[in-house]
Amino acid sequence: MNKKTVVTLSAAALFLPVYLVAPGHLSHRQRSIFRGVNYAHRGLHSRDRSVPENSLPAFRMAAREGYGIELDVQLSKDGQVVVFHDDTLDRVCGVHARVDELTLRELQELHLCGTEETIPLFSDVLASIRGCEALIVELKNGPRNRELCEKTLAILNDYHGNVCIESFNPLIVMWFRFHAPDLVRGQLATTMKDYADDNISGHTAFILHNTLLNVLARPQFIAYRIGHRPPLVHLCTTLGAMNIGWTSHEPRNEKKRDAVIFEFYRPRQRYL
Repeated sequence: MNKKTVVTLSAAALFLPVYLVAPGHLSHRQRSIFRGVNYAHRGLHSRDRSVPENSLPAFRMAAREGYGIELDVQLSKDGQVVVFHDDTLDRVCGVHARVDELTLRELQELHLCGTEETIPLFSDVLASIRGCEALIVELKNGPRNRELCEKTLAILNDYHGNVCIESFNPLIVMWFRFHAPDLVRGQLATTMKDYADDNISGHTAFILHNTLLNVLARPQFIAYRIGHRPPLVHLCTTLGAMNIGWTSHEPRNEKKRDAVIFEFYRPRQRYL
């Protein structure tokens, strides 16, 4: 192998990680909207569950107090976009079933955390929080991702506020890259242990943990679990992606992060 070939291969080896994890472009205006905001995780819900997560009162309270809001969307059996985090209803509603196994009517007969609150439609949440600081919408991974993307975007097109989307599934983020390029998008990622706990292991967990599928989605922010971040995620933020941390339980997590998703305390609304 001659010297020129060695140099070429070395340059390619150095460039490859940059190519794989590089973020999409973020304008100064877009960055200023979402940067420095504290986002209430699933609304401003309470530790004692008297104000349940992902409930209309939690969202209204967060908006009224000037916080950003983070929430989760997925599909009911009959194709309605609802706001709920877990795949199953066990933890929050005490019912052993998947969200996508029940119709909207069946879902709204259930109660959140033993309160009178029920699972809201995404459109109803948006109607209740008009004027909130900024909104992060997480699209949950499931068997009907394209339908969820299409319906979520259609609903967002009627929302007049600062909004961005994120997902753990890079293919969902990629869908928005090509179908809504003006909408700020983010890649959720976490530790290898978390992926293993979700029955994702081996090469797939390594790829997701290191955000190597940024090459498909070109996210403009990385929302990473608070704690150790791998070098490739640091590289991505060095290249311009906003660094968002989740889920914070104390104000010190604002340090060296562009934004924070928090719960169970009352931080400043903005800190940068």
